[in-house]
Amino acid sequence: MRMTFRMKVFASMVLLMLIVSITFSLTTQIHTAKLIDQFQRKQIDADYLRATPEEQIEIFKTYFLDNMQMDVLLNVTHGVRLFFFIAIGLLFSFWISGVLTRPLKRLIAAIERVAQGDLNVKVPVDTKDEYGKVAQTFNDMTFRLREAEEARRRLVADVAHELRTPLSMMQLKLENYQQSVHHIPPEMLLRIHDEVIRMSLLVDDLYVLSLAEAGRLSLNRKPLDLTVHLERMVDDVKYEAEENGLDVCLYTNSMPVTTIADARRITQVFYNLLTNAIRYTPRGGKITVEIEDRVADGNAYFARVSVSDTGIGIPEEALPHLFDRFYRVDEARSRHTGGTGLGLSIAHHFVKAHDGFIRVASEPDEGTTFSVYLPSGNGILNKG
Repeated sequence: MRMTFRMKVFASMVLLMLIVSITFSLTTQIHTAKLIDQFQRKQIDADYLRATPEEQIEIFKTYFLDNMQMDVLLNVTHGVRLFFFIAIGLLFSFWISGVLTRPLKRLIAAIERVAQGDLNVKVPVDTKDEYGKVAQTFNDMTFRLREAEEARRRLVADVAHELRTPLSMMQLKLENYQQSVHHIPPEMLLRIHDEVIRMSLLVDDLYVLSLAEAGRLSLNRKPLDLTVHLERMVDDVKYEAEENGLDVCLYTNSMPVTTIADARRITQVFYNLLTNAIRYTPRGGKITVEIEDRVADGNAYFARVSVSDTGIGIPEEALPHLFDRFYRVDEARSRHTGGTGLGLSIAHHFVKAHDGFIRVASEPDEGTTFSVYLPSGNGILNKG
């Protein structure tokens, strides 16, 4: 059985009482034996032996009680014993307090290091009691802090990188225009305008993503027919897909497939998935959108929308990072072909805000399937 801190304190107090009791018992036995020995030497004489047994018992009782009272009031032995008991209690208390507070001292030292900015500190977890839980929680907290700090640094570096490129391009163009003596036609400013739009979209995406990550994303949830909604979206992207030599198909098992969702946010989720599929599927490929209702996962039903392509695929080592901000697979690192790297992260957080989740399966050179799970209106799965 795992001992809690309270049990340890209780056991320590029991041990202290046991030590004091044994010590008191031993000293009492020693003192009693000493009194009996004194009685034998001083009181057992001819008069004592001639007395009746009742008188002998009375003489012994009187002698014993008189000497015990004198010990309580005057005898130095009692003072020595009392001092001995107090000393044992103090020493034991000092020792047990050190044992019980040693983990707390380690934790305080670690907290002070964290306060000074050292996030690599780790407290050893030696026990499974409350101290052990606190130490483990502290280690988990510092791990999360390190992750958050690393994410913050990556975010700052990525944002600086993403903004530096268009800003440098605009600066160079404007300097060239300033040095030019000729009239600047409006079409030459289109490139600068494109970069301004790119920066504006990046800032907007970052703002929306920060709201979603903080759980402060406002959602206008209403019943949504996913079948009708996705039919419109597929029709919208078909022209772009056909220009790239791709075939886009929509399949559904039943109609309607409904969920409670914010139509605008969900549109952005599937638009990101569809445009990614178009962008990374070579000419002659196929993109399939499949809608399923009442897909059981755990103890709940979900509406599942799968977007599959026959594109370049994603390496296995890249799959855990797909939904990280600014992450791009190696084959898609170009800013002009791979986007900003925020689309999948936004899609992930939008679906999470709807109490759903996204799963991905991919094989390099064979294709990728993103499956979006949204809570079905049918609710909890009955397992009877």
